[in-house]
Amino acid sequence: MESQTAAPHTGSCLCRAIGFEIHGVLAPIQVCHCLDCRKAQGGPLATNIPVAVADFRIVSGEDHLKVFASSPGKERVFCATCGAPIFSRRADTPGVLRLRAGTLDAPVQARLASHAYTADKAGWWEISDDLPQYPRAHPPG
Repeated sequence: MESQTAAPHTGSCLCRAIGFEIHGVLAPIQVCHCLDCRKAQGGPLATNIPVAVADFRIVSGEDHLKVFASSPGKERVFCATCGAPIFSRRADTPGVLRLRAGTLDAPVQARLASHAYTADKAGWWEISDDLPQYPRAHPPG
């Protein structure tokens, strides 16, 4: 288990223009297979870590952030220079953002927790682990 007093987790976009820090323990990684996440990531899934807005801080490149409203009440935030997705946020959970796990610098102690929207997963991608699977959204909580 990570210490609450550990150094902040750091991360960035592909071109390194945007840098960020997260203070506190990382939540487990949620894997999303919905069509929107697959399109936004350009792959079979998205790996998301819920992060409290209060624990997240942009340390460089805030002027590179661009926002795309991908559906009512949901915004995807990405780098305007390299296009790398950084996080998404929902109007119904204003204190939480969903950080793209791949943007974090190593090492990261967080582990995969579950798969959501498996009913929408890419037909060419097989889920080969024993993690819980949800045909739609993760259950609340």
